[in-house]
Amino acid sequence: MLFGQSIFQSVLERLKAEEERNDEDETPAAYRVQGLSAGLAFDVMEGVSAASQRPGQAYLDNLEPEMPAAAAEEEVQPQSVPEPEPVMPEHLARITPAEIAAELSITAADTLQTLNEKRRAFAKLNHPDRVAPAFRQNATTRMTLANLMIDEAVRRLGR
Repeated sequence: MLFGQSIFQSVLERLKAEEERNDEDETPAAYRVQGLSAGLAFDVMEGVSAASQRPGQAYLDNLEPEMPAAAAEEEVQPQSVPEPEPVMPEHLARITPAEIAAELSITAADTLQTLNEKRRAFAKLNHPDRVAPAFRQNATTRMTLANLMIDEAVRRLGR
């Protein structure tokens, strides 16, 4: 006990004195923005809180505004130009096993790595997902035969 007070009471007195001293020293600094402690600036925009807005409103704001029906009728619709008929690449016409084997040019010197590179290169040009829908049957046939030939070459490597 200091000066007739308990330790607890003396600590409280000291804290109270420091608080009063800090209150006197505090003057509003010019660099401080008043009111930022109330919340973030984007929480309230134009008097409407962000929480009250619909969650999907953001993408709707970026869409073009709808035109009134009268303006839509006045607008001239562009003439649709028909797309030209796709032309089949000449390599898709070669679907016999001999033609595909010639393209792959698999030899006894090929390693697993070179066979995989040949498979990827062949798929890049012939995969059915990369050609027009009209030519997918030929592309599927070519990929099936090429995969069979490469798989057989890989099996022979293991022997």
